[in-house]
Amino acid sequence: MDLKRYSNSQILQLLGLRFKDYRLMTGLSQSELAATAGVSVSTVHKFETGTITNMNITNLMALLRPVGLLDRLDDLIPEQPANPYLSASEQQQRVRRKKNG
Repeated sequence: MDLKRYSNSQILQLLGLRFKDYRLMTGLSQSELAATAGVSVSTVHKFETGTITNMNITNLMALLRPVGLLDRLDDLIPEQPANPYLSASEQQQRVRRKKNG
């Protein structure tokens, strides 16, 4: 799917529709999911029906956790591969600088 042609709200709507399938596969109701995730039932409902206009990343992570999708966020922004032009010590220094600054 070429997501570049979709607006942010359309992508959020697609994600919500997909998410609903995962919630149903886990056997959780919207109320159970909301309680487990620490969000309102309204947030779950709006996300799954594509009517939410602005989903913050904290709520998204909270919803992904109970349905087993939180680990998939690593696919969204994977770690950078090692730079073949830097030595191992230079790689470590770059990582440390990123973590501290």
